[in-house]
Amino acid sequence: MTIALRYTTTPAGMAEAEWEARLELAATYRIFAMLGWDEMIFNHISLRLPGETPTYLMNPFGLMYEEVTASSLIKVDLDGNLVEDSPYSANPAGFLFHGAIHRTVPDAHCVMHTHTTAGSAVACMDSGLSPDNFYAAQLHDAVAYHEFEGITVNEGEVPRMLEALGDKHLLILRNHGLLAHGRTTAEAFYRLWALSRACEIQLAAQSTGQPLRRVSEAAARSSSRAAADFLEPGRGPEQMMFDALLRKVDRLDPGYAQ
Repeated sequence: MTIALRYTTTPAGMAEAEWEARLELAATYRIFAMLGWDEMIFNHISLRLPGETPTYLMNPFGLMYEEVTASSLIKVDLDGNLVEDSPYSANPAGFLFHGAIHRTVPDAHCVMHTHTTAGSAVACMDSGLSPDNFYAAQLHDAVAYHEFEGITVNEGEVPRMLEALGDKHLLILRNHGLLAHGRTTAEAFYRLWALSRACEIQLAAQSTGQPLRRVSEAAARSSSRAAADFLEPGRGPEQMMFDALLRKVDRLDPGYAQ
């Protein structure tokens, strides 16, 4: 990683891998804020830490995304319990799904959840995501749906959410918002970005009142295969795009590295 590691040092007593993860995640929160993907103090991005004891990092409840720093991120176990002292706590509505996905999906290194206007609007549509735009076609058969059961604080909902997610990396939470996970932060981000763009374009096209030009099943399948082949953890275009955004944060908002 080429971001703030060049001008920060790993805090005493902390493994370098954890500090790198903290810097990357804090920078990601700033990226979300720049893109308008934040939701005041709500919603989450979580990042699983390496090590024998399963733990992950997430945002402290009460901070806006533009306030999150590497050192203020909280470390929790898979049940959302703090494993290190912090003046902050976790939002119970956040760690329930995040912890469950980190626990049960081996390649879910990073989990992201948003309530963007376009994503939440498509989640409220009975027909869900239409395949009829450039980004949506790339997500053909790649998006799962989970029915709305209220604010996500009921542990009984977790098995149903995991069953709905299945082997997919993208989940539209009906009447709620979007969720993505990936083997890397860059991969999760790229998937969520593609889904968010698909939702935005769908709403813009539908707002014209004109019928949508249909994408053929063959074209959608071809697009989704090409998009899946596109991702290459650590080396693919999704990493290059994410690295470009990290450089932008480094230029414009380096306070995340505190």
